[in-house]
Amino acid sequence: MIRKATLLIAGALMGASAMSLVHGSVGTSANAASSETYRHLAIFGDIFERVRAQYVTAPEDNKLVEAAINGMLASLDPHSSYLNPEGYQDMRVQTRGEFGGLGIEVTMENELVRVIAPIEDTPAARAGVLAGDLISQIDGEEVRGMSLADAVDRMRGEVNTEIQLTIIREGAVEPIRLTITRDVIKVRAVRFSLEDNVGYIKINQFQERTTEDLQNAIRQIRQQAGENELVGYVLDLRLNPGGLLDQAVNVSDAFLDRGEIVSTRGRDPRNVTRFDSRPGDLLDGKPIIVLINGGSASASEIVAGALQDHRRATVVGTRSFGKGSVQTIIPLAENGALRLTTALYYTPAGTSIQARGITPDIVVEQPVPDELLGRTTTRGESELRGHIIGSLEDESGSGSSTYVPPDKADDIQLNYAFDLLRGIQTNPAFPPSQERALLNQSE
Repeated sequence: MIRKATLLIAGALMGASAMSLVHGSVGTSANAASSETYRHLAIFGDIFERVRAQYVTAPEDNKLVEAAINGMLASLDPHSSYLNPEGYQDMRVQTRGEFGGLGIEVTMENELVRVIAPIEDTPAARAGVLAGDLISQIDGEEVRGMSLADAVDRMRGEVNTEIQLTIIREGAVEPIRLTITRDVIKVRAVRFSLEDNVGYIKINQFQERTTEDLQNAIRQIRQQAGENELVGYVLDLRLNPGGLLDQAVNVSDAFLDRGEIVSTRGRDPRNVTRFDSRPGDLLDGKPIIVLINGGSASASEIVAGALQDHRRATVVGTRSFGKGSVQTIIPLAENGALRLTTALYYTPAGTSIQARGITPDIVVEQPVPDELLGRTTTRGESELRGHIIGSLEDESGSGSSTYVPPDKADDIQLNYAFDLLRGIQTNPAFPPSQERALLNQSE
């Protein structure tokens, strides 16, 4: 059922996208460049030389070339781009799910880095970092003025190297200074808990460990439940920007016995790749409710769309981001990599979600607190400048609020899912009938 596959990546927010990794040189089937093309290249060369020679301050050649490449790719769509060596390495670290660091989950608050939680049995946890701590300095340098990405980059580093954090802690009279030695940190792709008689599984991202972590989550939930009968599972894909496509396929496959999971279609109509499920449902047919919102993108939408079309799960929440394109990652030796949009993907019913998103079976809005109004993201793919127009795109667009309450007690979408599974709430869309599965019969 669970298969190994070529490295494929799917995501949208934070710069990720649905991608395949190509090794070695790339063959070309494009039409040969015309004389007009070479004339335009000559114009570019002329402008490049004039900028080098006459700009008011001497520019760096490599930055000029990189900016020109990025300008060309940005004119295609929002997800095609050039990854310089540093950016390419960062992408590989994110998808691998392992890096040298401290082991803390963080966010930005009032220009300081707030610790959401230290990860269990990591250098930060062992050093005494606590949830709610505010990091004001990193190696003596003020955090104010840094972006969250800059601060995270500074906290990551080579294993066995030291870093000093200055922490402001509620109740402490003076700032706390900690010296911590970096270690290998494995990102938790999956969180889970047993909520009375419901298994709750939250997939944060689709990276190399996601399938393994999912299997472990299901196994531990069953062990914790013991003799108590589980009434079903909630699969939470909210705020999940995507990740590895093969992991999205494997996660879908974990809950399906047969049929197509997703297909990708390129520029050539004959270039269609299908990913099919294999026999074996890890939940033995137990009911599933999938939660999505405007932060659910690409790989998350593949899973939600597959389970929805197969009528294996009921999708609850608000419309997803609508990232339905596939990018190929083409390594350029020591010069980074090219991320190029090469295909669109389609759900088992043959539906493109590009700039449209997944529409829930049951729409449940999550109210946003007054103090956060206007600060939560509501933009979807359809609002990105230069996006590929989707075949089903309409005026309603894609995307919705990305707000998820930090406290489960305030989470209306999650508690509605619990109530559906426990029979407290009823809706014609739950449970779904697999006899009414929407599967594409055309080639």
